[in-house]
Amino acid sequence: MTSSQSENGTTGPEARAGRKEWIALGVLLLPVLLVSMDLTVLYFAIPSISEDLRPSSGQQLWMIDIYGFVLAGVLLTMGALGDRIGRRRLLLIGAVVFGAGSLLAAYANSPEMVISARAFQGIGGATLMPSTLALIRNLFREQTQRRTAIAVWSTGMAAGAALGPVVSGALLAGFWWGSVFLINVPVMVLLLVAGPFLLPEFKDPTAGKFDLVSAVLSLAAILPVVYGFKKIAVDGFTVPYVVAIVVGLAFVPVFLRRQRTSADPMIDVSLFRNRAFGASVTVNMLACFTLVGYSLFSTQYMQSVLGMSALKSALWTIPGTIAVGAVVPVATVLVRTIRPAVIIASGFGLATVALLMLTQVPEKDGLVLILIGIIALAVGLTPVLTLVTELVVGQVPPERAGTASALLQTCQELGGALGVAVLGSIGATAYRNSSALDDPAGVPADALDQARETIGGALAAAGRLPGEAGGNLVDAARAAFTTEVHAASIAGAVVMAGAAVVALVGLRSVKQDNAKAAEPAADEASAQPSKAGAQEPGTGLA
Repeated sequence: MTSSQSENGTTGPEARAGRKEWIALGVLLLPVLLVSMDLTVLYFAIPSISEDLRPSSGQQLWMIDIYGFVLAGVLLTMGALGDRIGRRRLLLIGAVVFGAGSLLAAYANSPEMVISARAFQGIGGATLMPSTLALIRNLFREQTQRRTAIAVWSTGMAAGAALGPVVSGALLAGFWWGSVFLINVPVMVLLLVAGPFLLPEFKDPTAGKFDLVSAVLSLAAILPVVYGFKKIAVDGFTVPYVVAIVVGLAFVPVFLRRQRTSADPMIDVSLFRNRAFGASVTVNMLACFTLVGYSLFSTQYMQSVLGMSALKSALWTIPGTIAVGAVVPVATVLVRTIRPAVIIASGFGLATVALLMLTQVPEKDGLVLILIGIIALAVGLTPVLTLVTELVVGQVPPERAGTASALLQTCQELGGALGVAVLGSIGATAYRNSSALDDPAGVPADALDQARETIGGALAAAGRLPGEAGGNLVDAARAAFTTEVHAASIAGAVVMAGAAVVALVGLRSVKQDNAKAAEPAADEASAQPSKAGAQEPGTGLA
């Protein structure tokens, strides 16, 4: 069997990774955990930061949002850059940037400094993430091992996001708020020390020059869209945010035209001629649409309806993370004998059932049902994301893995932002129109007007009302928010059912014994031994 066949996903002893590669995977998990943790780590730290630095309400929102905003905006640029200068080199640069941003945030003495540091972290995170996945594509050439490695990577992503609030709460119990950022620094130092010894260097020797025009056009297309959807999720549909989205979308065809005509394009748009590749990217977005979009409702239900503290609600997410860690490896085994389309569609089917179950969440004592529902949702969708990641990364030649990884992760960020905006808007409409808020006994009109905005506003208004009137408003708001959960669950179930159909149709050509599309063009592109997995002299694995 030839080495080019091994790279293309077939098995062979010469392609199998050894102990050094698996240790390298452990090193790559370090930035994966931290980058995903930093998406949620401020949930508990914001009150302490606010007390110390006195930010405005707008500055508070930017402290939380700027990290994910910048991360989504520059992922594609960084993935293309890594293909040109080397994935390991870009990873180590990202470690410096992310560590420096974390250090700056930890000792920030003004809201502006925190926001700037978080933006710096976002650039570092966007530099780290596509490099980790691209290096996995190069380290693990044999397909079964690569699926396992990507499953570990995906589980690390999910675990990081779930553990962010828990770690934050634990640190704040004994240290100052800067500690939630400072923990990143020693991990980045460890990556800088171990990375050069354990990680090989890979880059595309035929990539050509870095296209700065494409980079600018990608930012012009992505940033306004992400910004618009994030602001709509908070403030609702308003003209400036819709205009931002339209402006961003207007740059998409300009960007795509540049990719078709440039001598050195940032992404190879011909990949989308492969139906399985396009379908994989689509179902990836749809999975993130629901998984990220719905997480807002489950945590808010536990806190605002069931009356849990933020830490307690975060702790209740750990069983779901454990369940995901147990199920993802099973999916990577099943795909050897069952077509990926069937497994992915089944995952969406389970997610649909979970969301339909969540339409029955009661106003009181709904902890067991909400936990079963969100665990089933995560168990259904996380294996989907794992298999789709392997499909996308596995279908491209190793030298293009950086750009493919960045494209996939950019779509995940866009899908999540869209899910939060759309499901949030549907839920908010259901909340405001709920009959439960029509006329709770003893509640004055001004308090009721505030209560109709959000459940947080309702609970704040109830705290200022005397006796029974406050209790009546709390009960009414909790009933209204339960209606909001039901509406978002129905909308999410419809999207998941549609995603199952897309998976079955779009991925039907993918074989169970070789989880990549049976497209001759893709096979030939991947079987270029002179280009694939190019290494710089002296940097390969021993």
